Amino acid sequence: MLLLDQGVKSAVRANIIVGERRDLLGPLDLVRVSNQGVAFGFMNGAGWVVPAITVAALTGVLIWFGTHTSAYLAWIPAGLVLGGAAGNLWDRLQAGAVTDFIKLPHWPAFNIADMAITIGVVALVAIAEIYGRDKNPQDP
Repeated sequence: MLLLDQGVKSAVRANIIVGERRDLLGPLDLVRVSNQGVAFGFMNGAGWVVPAITVAALTGVLIWFGTHTSAYLAWIPAGLVLGGAAGNLWDRLQAGAVTDFIKLPHWPAFNIADMAITIGVVALVAIAEIYGRDKNPQDP
């Protein structure tokens, strides 16, 4: 995930200038945005706070995964979250901002790492819910 994310972002940075928009397919556009905040630009300009929150979230996912290794297929969404967060963290550390480039109508621009994080978190919540429901309350 990390390599795919960084490869596509590199191609976008090499071929599209910040603010440029290109029609891609139907309502889907390519647009290069430099996002210093988190989702939807929230906390824009927060400096070191965003990378610190990212590291804390990555640590939380690793701890959860480490304590739930028996949860069926949990490694897939955990990998999506970790790979996506690492891709965006790499951008922040290298350039001070994340490169977003996928644009849908009435929705802020996002990137492959954002999709991986979103899908991974939703799947982890579902797995945690299923795992928690299947576990007997008397079990240690």
